[in-house]
Amino acid sequence: QVEDAVGCHVEDAVTFWAQNVSRCNDLLKLSCALAEACPQANAVFGKPDFSKIYGGCFSEDGCWYRCMVQQVISSEKAGTIFFKCQVLYIDYGNSEVLNRSDIVEIPPNLQCPSVAKKYRLWGLQIPTDQNLNMFDEGKKFLSSLVFEKEIKIRHKGKHEDGTIIAQAEYEKIDIGKEVVKAGFAEKCTSPGNTKDAEERKADEMQNQHRKIKVSVPLGVNRSAHALYSIPRRRCDQVAASTRTQNFTGNSVFAPKEKMLASTSVPDTRFAQIRPDQKLSEDNEVLRRENINLLQMQKELELKVQQLKRELQSEKEASMKTARNFEETLHNYIGTKMRNLAAKVKALKEVRYTNKNSRFREQLSESIIVVTEGCLTVPCSLEKLQKIWTEYDLAQERIRLCRNVDEIDELIAKRDEVQQNLYSSVEELILEVDQLPLSERSRTLQELSASLEMVYGQGSEADDSEEAFQHFFKWKSVKVKKLICVRDNTDTALQILADWFSGILKCFDLMSEASSDLEEVVGNADEILKKAELAICEELDTDLNEPDEAEKGIIMSAYNKVIHDICQEQSMINVIQNRYSASVEFKKQAEEWLNRRPDINNLLSIKKTVKSLKAQLRWKLVEKNNFEESDDYSEFEMMGIKEEIAHLRNRVLQEISKEREEYEKLTYLVQKWFPELPLLYPEAGILNYVNSGGLLTRSLERDLLDAEPMKELSSKRPLVCSEIQGQKVLLKGYSVDVRSEAKVIERVAKYHRAWDQQKEKSGLLQLLFLLFCKARFKFIILISGLSDPLVYLMVPYYPGASLGALQAVTPLTLEEALQVMKGVAQGLQTLHGANLVHGSLHGNNVFAVNRKQGIVGDFDFTKSEEQRAAANTMVVSTLSLVSPELKMGQPASPASDMYAYGCLLFWV
Repeated sequence: QVEDAVGCHVEDAVTFWAQNVSRCNDLLKLSCALAEACPQANAVFGKPDFSKIYGGCFSEDGCWYRCMVQQVISSEKAGTIFFKCQVLYIDYGNSEVLNRSDIVEIPPNLQCPSVAKKYRLWGLQIPTDQNLNMFDEGKKFLSSLVFEKEIKIRHKGKHEDGTIIAQAEYEKIDIGKEVVKAGFAEKCTSPGNTKDAEERKADEMQNQHRKIKVSVPLGVNRSAHALYSIPRRRCDQVAASTRTQNFTGNSVFAPKEKMLASTSVPDTRFAQIRPDQKLSEDNEVLRRENINLLQMQKELELKVQQLKRELQSEKEASMKTARNFEETLHNYIGTKMRNLAAKVKALKEVRYTNKNSRFREQLSESIIVVTEGCLTVPCSLEKLQKIWTEYDLAQERIRLCRNVDEIDELIAKRDEVQQNLYSSVEELILEVDQLPLSERSRTLQELSASLEMVYGQGSEADDSEEAFQHFFKWKSVKVKKLICVRDNTDTALQILADWFSGILKCFDLMSEASSDLEEVVGNADEILKKAELAICEELDTDLNEPDEAEKGIIMSAYNKVIHDICQEQSMINVIQNRYSASVEFKKQAEEWLNRRPDINNLLSIKKTVKSLKAQLRWKLVEKNNFEESDDYSEFEMMGIKEEIAHLRNRVLQEISKEREEYEKLTYLVQKWFPELPLLYPEAGILNYVNSGGLLTRSLERDLLDAEPMKELSSKRPLVCSEIQGQKVLLKGYSVDVRSEAKVIERVAKYHRAWDQQKEKSGLLQLLFLLFCKARFKFIILISGLSDPLVYLMVPYYPGASLGALQAVTPLTLEEALQVMKGVAQGLQTLHGANLVHGSLHGNNVFAVNRKQGIVGDFDFTKSEEQRAAANTMVVSTLSLVSPELKMGQPASPASDMYAYGCLLFWV
């Protein structure tokens, strides 16, 4: 198909848009209809339809043209999202970005095919190495050939997107050849392919151009750069004679003579064209043809010069090659032998390197190790695990039992299971002792490490033997091939050696042996060639890396080996852990298997403590009476005080023994005999366990030489005493039956957190938790009732609080950093135990000896939120309450860290 068209838009050096000259009348009618319909039409609402034709108001002249939406672009300004659309003017080929308000619906009668069509020059593509400047120059060059010029287009094919593959001519000038000649395009290797590299290159260059150029209305740059916009002007006097209102088109048909000849508009429409105007146009055409011919002449002259230079270069190269060839012929034998000797030397080195190593033997041996030497799970292990689970269940039933009448039956059942467990433990120990667990584990670890050094980190593999089978099959083929190649090399070299031996005899003047020289030397080239080929083949076989398929086989086998190693190592760990637990169980079970613990020692200690406390109280009464006596003597009073101090020390010593007994009983309850608290309720074992070992009923506040510390606290009883040379504080808390359990739970949780790291925990140690026996009571005036007091004993560091130190002798920078590091450790310990302090302030952080930072305890009768809301959460004028707490959110580790940060800033 051949058609005449006028170029209206250029996309790149091989792609342009053109309008058929026969469609001029249609274009005029469309323009008139759009000018009437679009101003009253509805703007696009919602998401535009990319397959529908709309009316668009061109930003340069304000006139309406048909367009299709290509992309919706969103932008945000001052918090408001605006949507714009990139549109393609289908009757002209150019595009721009419009506001949604500038796009309107058009009537169905205007939904006709586009006037302009997109063409691509046949058999051409944009070079893959073309840069952006060349891309722009190519667009300029093609635009100078087709824009507003009447060109003849021959169709060659069509892309799936509608682009027409065509050969274009302008006044017998092949446009495609001109573009190739200018260097802006090259011929395709397959001209008929419609989805080749030229489209991808054009798209890449256009995308790069979009990134460099800001998206602006196409008309902005039109005067400076014709490639980015189509010049706009009125449709000359033709449109003015057809309608009275203004009309502007994206392009015009040119030249004028062709347009008039191809349209159906009456001849009177062009009667106004003056003869001198037509003559001027003809002169312009001739001038352009003259310029083009001169340009072609200049290019041909340059081409001839270039061909001459190329011919001269080819001659020089040919002469150089001839000289080199002649020199090579003179030295051919020597060069050939030197090359062959170098390859033989390389082959010797390769064979020497591989002499003591076998092909992929490390992986092969590893497969044998993990398959043939694999340990099996002991038969007694599964039986032991089953009985152990049954034993744990029996112990749990005893622990949950609250009925003394049922406990004997549960204990009997437990003892029976315990005997079975003991027998299974012995059986497992005997069986595991026969297994080389440590040696096998060490072998697997060394094997895994050596393989990872060669093959890297392994990945997951399927649990199947196919990977090993494929590897051994592939290895067998490889080994056979290598043996065959080496045999061929040995044969070729032996033939070469025999040939040399024959040559030696031929040239030995002293030799009497007669030989035919032509027969010996005749096949020399073939012998040398075969030897060289054999050596090269062996070198390639030895030095070549495996291909992707071979690497897959090797890595699959390696991953399977690593999988089996990990699986067996995991099994060994399970066996070793169960073995260690069995050995420990057997060792302890031998002590308690046939006997029961009792609490006689504990009761004896309690009895002693009770007696000593009675003596101490009597001495305290005696002291008070003697102080009020008329026969008061300082010497006798000193004796009484010494006796009181001695009795106090003895009470504390016995309480320490009592705590040791409680620790033993606690271990037995948790490990062997959970029935002890139910059998001996008078011992109070559960209370001791629940308090974390802090609760004691033997120590009482009135037995201590306590001094009130009203200056430290006015809200609760706070006394100072001394125990075994250590100053301690007793903090009194008022509790009732409902809050007692909660307080003990909080105290125990805090103590367990401290007990994990003890002095390194960064927390204040809790020494004892004791209840007051109606000696000190606060009277609640409202109810008239008295609440019992619980006392918490902690170490006393006089004047070591952060607030006190900063008020007297502030910490230096180095001391502050060291102290706050300890405080951070304390908070980390608390948060790691899922505890929130909630009461971190200057009086609750201690700098012991100005070095060790310790986080103090808190009010265990209050929740985290109650502690955080206290008015003590302030230091100087700085509030330690975090913003989220002020907004009513619960206390958290983050709020503790906020208070910590404030304290750090303060110090």
